[in-house]
Amino acid sequence: MSALANRPFVKMNGLGNEILVVDLRDGSPAVTPAEARAIAAAGGGLAFDQIMALHPGRDGADGFMRIYNADGSEVSACGNGTRCVARLLMDEGGRRDLLLETAAGPLPCIADAAGTIAVDMGRPRFEWQDIPLAHAVPDTAAVAFPDFPTLPPASMANVGNPHAIFWVADIAPYDLATLGPALEHHPLFPERANISLAVVTAPDAITLKVWERGAGLTLACGTAACAAAILGARTGRTGRKVTVTLPGGALAIEWRAADDHILMAGPVELEFRGRFDPAIFAGTAA
Repeated sequence: MSALANRPFVKMNGLGNEILVVDLRDGSPAVTPAEARAIAAAGGGLAFDQIMALHPGRDGADGFMRIYNADGSEVSACGNGTRCVARLLMDEGGRRDLLLETAAGPLPCIADAAGTIAVDMGRPRFEWQDIPLAHAVPDTAAVAFPDFPTLPPASMANVGNPHAIFWVADIAPYDLATLGPALEHHPLFPERANISLAVVTAPDAITLKVWERGAGLTLACGTAACAAAILGARTGRTGRKVTVTLPGGALAIEWRAADDHILMAGPVELEFRGRFDPAIFAGTAA
Protein backbone atom coordinates (compact mmCIF):
# COMPACT_ATOMS: atom_id res chain seq x y z
CA MET A 1 0.00 0.00 0.00
CA SER A 2 1.12 3.55 -0.69
CA ALA A 3 2.77 5.34 2.24
CA LEU A 4 0.39 8.22 1.49
CA ALA A 5 -2.71 6.18 2.33
CA ASN A 6 -4.55 7.88 5.23
CA ARG A 7 -1.76 10.47 5.49
CA PRO A 8 -2.86 14.01 6.43
CA PHE A 9 -2.57 16.80 3.87
CA VAL A 10 -3.33 20.51 3.76
CA LYS A 11 -4.96 22.12 0.72
CA MET A 12 -3.92 25.75 0.25
CA ASN A 13 -3.56 28.32 -2.47
CA GLY A 14 -1.39 31.28 -3.25
CA LEU A 15 -3.41 33.69 -5.40
CA GLY A 16 -5.40 30.73 -6.69
CA ASN A 17 -2.30 28.64 -7.45
CA GLU A 18 -3.59 25.34 -6.01
CA ILE A 19 -1.15 23.74 -3.56
CA LEU A 20 -1.25 20.46 -1.64
CA VAL A 21 1.17 20.27 1.29
CA VAL A 22 2.19 16.82 2.56
CA ASP A 23 4.40 16.56 5.66
CA LEU A 24 6.94 13.73 5.30
CA ARG A 25 9.35 14.90 7.99
CA ASP A 26 8.84 11.62 9.83
CA GLY A 27 11.11 9.95 7.28
CA SER A 28 8.35 8.61 5.03
CA PRO A 29 9.40 7.87 1.45
CA ALA A 30 9.20 10.46 -1.28
CA VAL A 31 6.05 10.93 -3.33
CA THR A 32 6.25 8.98 -6.59
CA PRO A 33 5.16 10.36 -9.98
CA ALA A 34 2.38 7.76 -10.09
CA GLU A 35 1.09 8.88 -6.68
CA ALA A 36 1.09 12.53 -7.74
CA ARG A 37 -0.87 11.71 -10.89
CA ALA A 38 -3.34 9.59 -8.89
CA ILE A 39 -4.02 12.44 -6.46
CA ALA A 40 -4.48 14.90 -9.34
CA ALA A 41 -7.09 12.61 -10.90
CA ALA A 42 -8.93 11.83 -7.65
CA GLY A 43 -11.41 14.71 -7.60
CA GLY A 44 -13.02 15.77 -4.34
CA GLY A 45 -11.23 19.11 -4.25
CA LEU A 46 -7.77 17.55 -4.48
CA ALA A 47 -6.89 19.07 -7.87
CA PHE A 48 -3.59 20.89 -7.56
CA ASP A 49 -0.98 22.78 -9.51
CA GLN A 50 1.82 21.57 -7.22
CA ILE A 51 2.33 19.13 -4.37
CA MET A 52 4.82 20.46 -1.81
CA ALA A 53 6.26 17.40 -0.06
CA LEU A 54 8.08 18.48 3.10
CA HIS A 55 11.08 16.38 4.18
CA PRO A 56 13.54 16.94 7.06
CA GLY A 57 15.78 19.94 6.58
CA ARG A 58 19.55 19.82 6.37
CA ASP A 59 22.30 22.11 7.65
CA GLY A 60 19.95 24.10 9.86
CA ALA A 61 17.07 24.45 7.40
CA ASP A 62 13.54 24.00 8.72
CA GLY A 63 12.57 21.65 5.91
CA PHE A 64 13.47 20.38 2.46
CA MET A 65 10.73 20.57 -0.17
CA ARG A 66 10.27 18.24 -3.13
CA ILE A 67 7.81 19.68 -5.61
CA TYR A 68 5.58 17.77 -8.02
CA ASN A 69 3.34 18.93 -10.85
CA ALA A 70 -0.02 17.38 -11.62
CA ASP A 71 1.55 15.31 -14.42
CA GLY A 72 3.92 13.72 -11.89
CA SER A 73 7.02 15.62 -13.01
CA GLU A 74 9.29 17.05 -10.33
CA VAL A 75 10.45 20.67 -10.37
CA SER A 76 12.99 22.64 -8.37
CA ALA A 77 11.02 25.72 -7.35
CA CYS A 78 7.50 26.99 -6.69
CA GLY A 79 7.18 30.44 -5.20
CA ASN A 80 3.51 30.29 -4.25
CA GLY A 81 3.93 26.80 -2.80
CA THR A 82 6.93 27.93 -0.77
CA ARG A 83 4.84 30.69 0.79
CA CYS A 84 2.16 28.13 1.69
CA VAL A 85 4.66 25.81 3.41
CA ALA A 86 6.25 28.77 5.17
CA ARG A 87 2.85 29.88 6.51
CA LEU A 88 2.15 26.40 7.94
CA LEU A 89 5.56 26.09 9.61
CA MET A 90 5.43 29.63 10.98
CA ASP A 91 2.03 28.93 12.51
CA GLU A 92 3.29 25.59 13.84
CA GLY A 93 6.31 27.13 15.57
CA GLY A 94 4.99 30.61 16.39
CA ARG A 95 7.70 32.17 14.22
CA ARG A 96 7.93 34.93 11.64
CA ASP A 97 11.02 33.72 9.80
CA LEU A 98 12.49 30.40 8.70
CA LEU A 99 14.65 28.73 6.07
CA LEU A 100 13.36 26.23 3.52
CA GLU A 101 15.40 24.23 1.03
CA THR A 102 14.65 23.06 -2.50
CA ALA A 103 16.73 21.49 -5.24
CA ALA A 104 17.22 25.07 -6.48
CA GLY A 105 18.80 26.17 -3.19
CA PRO A 106 17.90 27.71 0.18
CA LEU A 107 14.86 30.00 0.44
CA PRO A 108 14.70 32.35 3.45
CA CYS A 109 11.10 33.29 4.31
CA ILE A 110 9.73 36.09 6.49
CA ALA A 111 6.22 37.24 7.45
CA ASP A 112 5.19 40.83 8.07
CA ALA A 113 2.72 41.97 10.71
CA ALA A 114 -0.18 41.61 8.27
CA GLY A 115 0.69 37.98 7.55
CA THR A 116 2.09 38.49 4.06
CA ILE A 117 4.88 36.00 3.35
CA ALA A 118 8.04 37.15 1.55
CA VAL A 119 10.48 34.64 0.05
CA ASP A 120 14.05 35.31 -1.03
CA MET A 121 14.15 33.39 -4.32
CA GLY A 122 17.89 33.86 -4.81
CA ARG A 123 19.72 35.05 -7.92
CA PRO A 124 18.39 34.62 -11.47
CA ARG A 125 20.47 32.99 -14.19
CA PHE A 126 20.51 34.23 -17.78
CA GLU A 127 23.13 32.16 -19.62
CA TRP A 128 21.67 29.84 -22.24
CA GLN A 129 23.17 26.72 -20.66
CA ASP A 130 21.75 27.65 -17.24
CA ILE A 131 18.15 28.15 -18.38
CA PRO A 132 18.76 25.58 -20.01
CA LEU A 133 18.41 25.89 -23.78
CA ALA A 134 19.32 23.20 -26.27
CA HIS A 135 21.93 25.42 -27.93
CA ALA A 136 23.53 28.84 -27.67
CA VAL A 137 21.55 31.92 -28.75
CA PRO A 138 22.89 35.43 -29.41
CA ASP A 139 20.92 37.01 -26.55
CA THR A 140 18.63 35.26 -24.05
CA ALA A 141 16.84 38.59 -23.51
CA ALA A 142 15.36 38.41 -27.02
CA VAL A 143 14.93 34.96 -28.56
CA ALA A 144 12.83 34.73 -31.72
CA PHE A 145 10.66 31.71 -32.60
CA PRO A 146 10.29 31.66 -36.39
CA ASP A 147 7.84 28.76 -36.13
CA PHE A 148 5.52 31.02 -34.09
CA PRO A 149 5.40 34.13 -36.31
CA THR A 150 2.60 35.84 -34.37
CA LEU A 151 4.73 36.01 -31.22
CA PRO A 152 7.40 38.62 -30.47
CA PRO A 153 10.83 37.48 -29.22
CA ALA A 154 10.91 36.03 -25.72
CA SER A 155 13.12 36.96 -22.78
CA MET A 156 14.40 33.97 -20.82
CA ALA A 157 15.79 33.20 -17.40
CA ASN A 158 16.07 30.47 -14.81
CA VAL A 159 14.67 31.46 -11.40
CA GLY A 160 14.73 27.94 -10.01
CA ASN A 161 13.06 26.66 -13.18
CA PRO A 162 13.13 27.79 -16.84
CA HIS A 163 10.91 30.64 -18.02
CA ALA A 164 10.18 32.28 -21.36
CA ILE A 165 8.41 35.66 -21.18
CA PHE A 166 6.79 36.95 -24.37
CA TRP A 167 6.27 40.72 -24.21
CA VAL A 168 2.99 41.61 -25.94
CA ALA A 169 0.84 44.74 -26.22
CA ASP A 170 -2.32 42.82 -25.29
CA ILE A 171 -2.78 39.27 -23.99
CA ALA A 172 -6.32 38.80 -25.31
CA PRO A 173 -5.48 38.05 -28.98
CA TYR A 174 -3.29 35.08 -28.01
CA ASP A 175 -4.60 31.59 -27.23
CA LEU A 176 -2.19 30.52 -24.50
CA ALA A 177 -4.05 27.22 -24.07
CA THR A 178 -2.79 26.33 -27.56
CA LEU A 179 0.53 28.16 -27.60
CA GLY A 180 1.52 27.07 -24.09
CA PRO A 181 1.88 23.31 -24.57
CA ALA A 182 3.51 23.71 -27.98
CA LEU A 183 6.13 26.08 -26.58
CA GLU A 184 6.58 24.15 -23.31
CA HIS A 185 7.73 21.17 -25.39
CA HIS A 186 9.65 23.18 -28.01
CA PRO A 187 12.98 21.59 -29.00
CA LEU A 188 14.79 24.68 -27.67
CA PHE A 189 13.83 23.63 -24.11
CA PRO A 190 15.42 20.29 -23.17
CA GLU A 191 13.77 20.42 -19.73
CA ARG A 192 10.59 22.07 -21.02
CA ALA A 193 9.74 25.62 -19.92
CA ASN A 194 7.12 27.81 -18.31
CA ILE A 195 5.54 30.05 -20.93
CA SER A 196 4.13 33.51 -20.11
CA LEU A 197 2.52 36.41 -21.94
CA ALA A 198 3.37 39.75 -20.30
CA VAL A 199 2.10 43.30 -20.72
CA VAL A 200 3.98 46.20 -19.12
CA THR A 201 1.31 48.61 -17.93
CA ALA A 202 3.63 51.00 -16.05
CA PRO A 203 7.33 51.16 -15.09
CA ASP A 204 6.36 49.36 -11.87
CA ALA A 205 3.52 47.12 -13.10
CA ILE A 206 3.19 44.00 -15.27
CA THR A 207 0.13 41.96 -16.17
CA LEU A 208 0.92 38.25 -16.69
CA LYS A 209 -0.76 35.08 -17.93
CA VAL A 210 1.08 31.77 -17.46
CA TRP A 211 1.17 28.30 -18.95
CA GLU A 212 2.98 26.37 -16.23
CA ARG A 213 5.25 23.49 -17.17
CA GLY A 214 3.58 20.24 -16.15
CA ALA A 215 0.44 21.99 -14.85
CA GLY A 216 -1.07 24.04 -17.68
CA LEU A 217 -2.93 27.33 -17.44
CA THR A 218 -2.78 28.58 -13.87
CA LEU A 219 -4.27 31.44 -11.89
CA ALA A 220 -0.85 32.31 -10.51
CA CYS A 221 2.79 31.26 -10.73
CA GLY A 222 5.26 32.81 -8.32
CA THR A 223 8.42 31.97 -10.26
CA ALA A 224 6.84 33.28 -13.50
CA ALA A 225 6.09 36.55 -11.71
CA CYS A 226 9.72 36.68 -10.57
CA ALA A 227 10.94 35.95 -14.09
CA ALA A 228 8.74 38.64 -15.61
CA ALA A 229 9.91 41.18 -13.03
CA ILE A 230 13.63 40.60 -13.43
CA LEU A 231 13.42 40.29 -17.22
CA GLY A 232 11.37 43.49 -17.37
CA ALA A 233 14.17 45.24 -15.51
CA ARG A 234 16.90 43.52 -17.50
CA THR A 235 15.39 44.66 -20.82
CA GLY A 236 14.69 48.22 -19.62
CA ARG A 237 10.91 47.83 -19.63
CA THR A 238 10.49 48.29 -15.87
CA GLY A 239 12.35 49.21 -12.73
CA ARG A 240 13.60 46.67 -10.20
CA LYS A 241 10.52 46.85 -7.99
CA VAL A 242 7.20 45.90 -9.61
CA THR A 243 3.73 44.58 -8.95
CA VAL A 244 2.94 41.58 -11.13
CA THR A 245 -0.79 40.98 -11.59
CA LEU A 246 -1.93 37.48 -12.52
CA PRO A 247 -5.49 36.18 -12.95
CA GLY A 248 -5.49 35.13 -9.28
CA GLY A 249 -4.13 38.39 -7.86
CA ALA A 250 -0.96 40.44 -7.42
CA LEU A 251 2.56 39.70 -6.18
CA ALA A 252 5.14 42.27 -5.13
CA ILE A 253 8.55 41.52 -6.65
CA GLU A 254 11.85 43.28 -6.00
CA TRP A 255 15.13 42.45 -7.74
CA ARG A 256 17.64 43.82 -5.25
CA ALA A 257 20.59 45.63 -6.77
CA ALA A 258 22.70 45.06 -3.65
CA ASP A 259 22.95 41.28 -3.94
CA ASP A 260 21.03 40.39 -7.14
CA HIS A 261 18.44 38.43 -5.12
CA ILE A 262 14.74 38.32 -6.00
CA LEU A 263 12.21 38.99 -3.21
CA MET A 264 8.64 37.83 -3.79
CA ALA A 265 5.79 38.75 -1.41
CA GLY A 266 2.12 37.82 -1.43
CA PRO A 267 -0.75 36.22 0.49
CA VAL A 268 -1.67 32.58 1.03
CA GLU A 269 -4.96 30.91 1.97
CA LEU A 270 -5.73 27.66 3.77
CA GLU A 271 -8.65 25.88 2.08
CA PHE A 272 -9.08 22.66 4.07
CA ARG A 273 -7.32 19.75 5.77
CA GLY A 274 -7.90 16.07 5.13
CA ARG A 275 -6.46 12.58 4.80
CA PHE A 276 -5.79 10.72 1.58
CA ASP A 277 -8.28 7.95 0.86
CA PRO A 278 -6.26 4.74 0.34
CA ALA A 279 -8.42 3.97 -2.72
CA ILE A 280 -6.72 6.88 -4.53
CA PHE A 281 -3.53 4.86 -4.75
CA ALA A 282 -4.92 1.55 -6.00
CA GLY A 283 -2.65 0.45 -8.80
CA THR A 284 0.29 2.70 -7.85
CA ALA A 285 3.57 1.25 -6.72
CA ALA A 286 4.07 1.04 -2.97
